[in-house]
This record gives sequence, C-alpha cells and structure tokens, in this order.
Amino acid sequence: MVREQTPVAGRRIVVMGLGRFGGGVGVTRWLVGQGARVCVTDVADAEALRDSVRQLDGLEVNLQLGGHDAAMLAACDLLVISPAVDRAQSDFVKEAVRRGIPCTSEMNLFLERCACRLIGVTGSVGKSTTTAMLGAALTCAARRPTSLEGRGIWIGGNIGRSLLDELPAMRPGDWAVLELSSFQLEDAAGLRRSPEIAVITNLRPNHLDRHGTMDAYAAAKLNVARFQSADDVLVIHRGERELLSRLDQMNARARRVYFGDAAVHERLRGVLRVPGRHNRDNASAAWVVATELGVPDDVALAALAEFPGLPHRLEFVREFRGVRYYNDSKSTTPEATCTALEAFDDPTVLLAGGYDKGIPFDALARAAADRARGVVSFGATANKIQNEISQVAGSRVPPLATAADLPAALAIARQWAREGDVVVLSPGCASYDQFRNYEERGDLFRRIVNSWT
Repeated sequence: MVREQTPVAGRRIVVMGLGRFGGGVGVTRWLVGQGARVCVTDVADAEALRDSVRQLDGLEVNLQLGGHDAAMLAACDLLVISPAVDRAQSDFVKEAVRRGIPCTSEMNLFLERCACRLIGVTGSVGKSTTTAMLGAALTCAARRPTSLEGRGIWIGGNIGRSLLDELPAMRPGDWAVLELSSFQLEDAAGLRRSPEIAVITNLRPNHLDRHGTMDAYAAAKLNVARFQSADDVLVIHRGERELLSRLDQMNARARRVYFGDAAVHERLRGVLRVPGRHNRDNASAAWVVATELGVPDDVALAALAEFPGLPHRLEFVREFRGVRYYNDSKSTTPEATCTALEAFDDPTVLLAGGYDKGIPFDALARAAADRARGVVSFGATANKIQNEISQVAGSRVPPLATAADLPAALAIARQWAREGDVVVLSPGCASYDQFRNYEERGDLFRRIVNSWT
C-alpha cells in the first residue's frame, strides 16, 4: 500500500550529507528528476567529496560544501537528512526544526512511495550479507518456474543502492529486499510501517556513541517489527535471548519463524563458498525467508551455493600455490577479526593493524593466540597488537612480525604460508592511518595478490 507522500515537485529541498561514498547522490538525482530545486550541503569540502560531486555532473544542483550554513534554510521547504547525521547533535537540524521545516530521509521518501511488498533485514552483524544472499535466492527463484516466477526482486537500502529511481517499475506483487540500519529505522518510525517480512540477524551493543544506551539502540532496531501485523512474519535466531525478551516486552504481533537450525547448518556447510559459522547463520536466515515465500529448497540452495560473498567481507580473492587468500578489510573492530579467525579450520596467517581507535585488543589477541599460525601486524597499531598477543599467549605465542605497511606485511605472510594454509587480511582496525577507507585497503590487497605469477 502506498502511503501519504511528502511532496517534492517544485519545492526547495536541502539534502544534508552528500558523503564520500556518494550516499546522497541517489536521492539528489531523484529529487532533481522529480522537479525539485535542490541544494546539497556537507561538512566535507569539494576536494574530499570529488568522487561524489562528479556523479552530480550535468544536474542543476546548488552545492554548499565545507560546512552547513544556516542561511540556506531561509529558502528551504524540506530538509532531507543523511542517516549518518546525528540529528540530536546537529545545530543545523535543530535550526531547521526551530523554523518548522519538515525533515525526512531518502529511505522515508522511498517507503512512502513503494507499492511492492517489503522484506526488511537488520541486525548488529551480518545484515549486508544476509540481504545479498536473500536477494540472490529470490532473484534465482523469479527466473524459474516457482511461486515467484516473473516477480520483480529489488535489492537496496543500506547495502548501497538507492531504489528511488526504480519506483515506477515496482508492482504490487514484487518484493523489495532492504538492508536497514538502526539510523534508518529510527527515522522511519514516524511512518508507522514495518515490512511484511522482517529479519533480525542478532542484537549486540553497537553505535552507542550515537544512540546513547543499549535500550535506545535496541528500540531503533526493533522498529523493523514494531508495526507488523499478525499476518506478517518475523525471522529471528532462537538463541538470541535478549532479542526475544525485548520482542516480548514490545508485544510484537508477527508470526515468528526461527533460523539457525543445526541440520540446516550442516547442509549449508557443504555448499557455501563463503566460510564460517556466521555465514551459515546468514544463509540460514535467507533460506528461511525463501521457504516462507514458497521457494523450493533446491532453488534456494543453488543460489546460496553460488554466492561469492560481498567485497571486503571475507571475500575470496585467489588460491596461489595452494594458499587461499581472503580480503576482510571491512573488519574494522577486534570483534570482527575474531569472527574471521573462527571462520577457518585450516592454518591461518593473519594480517592485522591500522588506525588506532583506542579499542582494546585483548579479545583479538586471545583469538590469534588460539587460532592463528602466524600474525603479521602493520600500520599504527602494529606494535600494540604484537605486544598484546605476546602478553596473553604465554607459551602458545604464534610467530609474530611487524611491517610498516600492508604490502610489506603481505610479503611476509606469503613467505610464511604453506600449501593448505589461509592468509586473511582482517585488520581489526580502521584504515585512516594509511588509507582513505577500508575499500582502498582491500583493493590494494586484492591487486597485489592477483598480480602474482
């Protein structure tokens, strides 16, 4: 059902947040196409945003970069706010509210206008991979003689693709699979619409710097199910006790379906290309949703078996001289590196290190001592990681080495690795000491490995 829509044609609209990765490009292009007069503002300057600005070439857009000037609110009928903006801390947003200017987001504009049915995927970990896996399974089913044959399957949201331009092609029988962040769900609560099928992969403390408390963060996540009816479906892991408790307190009405069954895990273990128990959980959630939609097991399994993984998330790069190389540059926390180490049963050489966010490395160090055959640390945290591993490992300390940068670290790992081993870049740190972002770091790893002959 299409909801009441915020009007945009002919209105003066300010888009707050273009983003280095082009997060505001899609909504800006769509607004211009709808006949709005658009001004884009960002705290970063034009040089920092050059790739995003280039995507707006040819559009009649006023760019106000390098800061948010409240003067532009004098000619603003609607403020479209990036989910990356903390509304509670932004003076610009506060001034817009004081002036009575309506505020919205790209996702809210989409949800108001989306005529097809929705599958919303959220969670603290795994939501991107689960969204992509589910999209692959449903797309495969739509091309075969199944209950979804001929249906449109649309994949977007926080996974990086704006679906606004696709709205005219969406039909009531189609399904849109949306990855939804806590920030997007917090904004969307005012629409009082939850997806017909909601998936919550898990619930762990995250983004508390933005939400303030675990209760506030959980409340935002649970908006994905808050407005579901008894005819809707909520897919969750039976082992998520805190999540189950919070859903009970909320009196969530949707029918619950559980994923993570041991028998399903064993079946997936033999077919998935992406390693690790966490990926079997992700695939299990996708399989459960596909089953709910009438997709035969063999079709869902065939699609999941072909799923290559997302870039920079335990992405298989290459096997070279009997050693498999994986790019997990998206791992920017020690916890994520622990998950990467748990994903492999074969001897593993770990590449870790980067920008120092002040996060303790004790958990990473214990995981490395227990599971890594060797650790090469690099970047600003190289010595910190090595010292932590030495302290916690005791007599089990694996071979350790430090390197000035990623190429030097990879050269050492290549020398150490033996046939049958795994080499994984899973830094456990942000990339800002030597790279613009984790993508640039992962791209360099991939280029080097693929260049070997």
